[in-house]
Amino acid sequence: MDQSSKVAAVVARVRRLVHDGTLGADDPLPSTRALAAELGVARGTVVAAYEQLDGEGYIRTRHGAAARVVGGAASGAGTRPVASDADPGPRVGGGTNVDRASRPGPPLDCRPGIPAVTAISPRDWRAAWRAAAEAPLRNELSNPLGLPALREQVVAQLGLARGFSPPVSDVVVAAGTSEALSLLVEALRSRLGRAPRIAVEDPGYRSGHRALTSAGAELVAVPVGPDGIDLAVLATTSADAVVVSPTHQYPLGSVMPVGHRRALLTQAAVAGMVVVEDDYDSELRHRGTPVPALAALDTEGVVVHLGGFSKTLDPRLRCAYVVLPGSAGPLRDAVVAARTSRGAVVAEPVQVAIAHLLRTGAYRRHLGRVRRDYTHRRERIALRLTDSAVPGLEARALTGGLHAVLTWPAPAACAPVTGAGAAVPSGADVAAQAAAAGVLVADLADYETERSGPGAALGYGIALGYGVVLGYGAVTLPELDRALDVVLAAIRGPVAT
Repeated sequence: MDQSSKVAAVVARVRRLVHDGTLGADDPLPSTRALAAELGVARGTVVAAYEQLDGEGYIRTRHGAAARVVGGAASGAGTRPVASDADPGPRVGGGTNVDRASRPGPPLDCRPGIPAVTAISPRDWRAAWRAAAEAPLRNELSNPLGLPALREQVVAQLGLARGFSPPVSDVVVAAGTSEALSLLVEALRSRLGRAPRIAVEDPGYRSGHRALTSAGAELVAVPVGPDGIDLAVLATTSADAVVVSPTHQYPLGSVMPVGHRRALLTQAAVAGMVVVEDDYDSELRHRGTPVPALAALDTEGVVVHLGGFSKTLDPRLRCAYVVLPGSAGPLRDAVVAARTSRGAVVAEPVQVAIAHLLRTGAYRRHLGRVRRDYTHRRERIALRLTDSAVPGLEARALTGGLHAVLTWPAPAACAPVTGAGAAVPSGADVAAQAAAAGVLVADLADYETERSGPGAALGYGIALGYGVVLGYGAVTLPELDRALDVVLAAIRGPVAT
């Protein structure tokens, strides 16, 4: 038996013990050395098996501590069975043979935007908050632009991960992306003396759009295609600014090619338009080489870069940052003035804790762990859709991030393959049926800025009314299988008569 087969055998045995209830939530597994001796295999075989099980969401491994079973890893009814040896082999760890999966629980939340918050090392997390608690007390207000130590670490991380290293003075801390967008609208209003006209991607980031309109902006919807925002339509908008997500368009997942990026920057420079780059999940790329930030290509000083920690750490931290264009100008002055007048909006202990995670390398270790986990889940989604036998079903946005977009043909396109008697469910139908079965997903049509009916198609050749958005950041692999069972059954709809 070769090495990969030995690893697969160990993985299958542990999976079986989890599924049959022998191992339950938080039960410890033997050390890699002990299990290797028990099974008569090399320790490296067990280490590789534990790493795979960790990535699949069955167990959680920690340096210097016993690996433990993740809560919810035991699949319930309807979950796709996992292949395993007929012989479960020697017992691994303690626990009783109880069907924990049969216990009722809350709905399985697979809506997009929720990361694997619990994946961070508890030791690193506690150390960060100890650093915050041990920071000297001061009889003064926080710097409204943000803690210098955090801004310095943001610059270092941008240099490592995003291909540009701005001066610390260009970085401004904000209370999440929505607050950052609100801040930019305030700055543009001050600069222009009127409500700014801002172009946004359609479909796009709903919470961000609400933040823009709440701050007084006038929105102009611009359609997106496989290369990102439609530059020809954008040129007709007379927009003062445009908000784009070029690295992983939200929610459809397109990656803007470098030629398209350069054309956008040239167009913006000629028109005097600000380009707001929403770089919300660029550090979570699963396929291909990392794509440099749009700001890394900016030689005209037109890009305002937005980043944060909601998708990589915890959205409850409410901590993001704005990187202003390098050249001095009225927009830069207006943003600094707006930030100063609002004051500090992120608690200083939070900033200290995040700076500590960045400075010590804990943040990058965490990213390495969750990238591996998310890649396993992405691969499972792709495999399940390949095996789904649903004509025209496609998965999008899987090159990175925390969500997948599932789309299927609208009724007219389905007629030749499903027959005239088959009913094709809409995205709203599928989301409602999934919710009734205890799985929460989002209707793709809800991301439209301008409603144009359920059959309206994009440059992608898809109809927004016939798709759902499924988040996989905070679920285990067995939970993801359960969610896919429910969603795929809803997409198949009633049997034609």
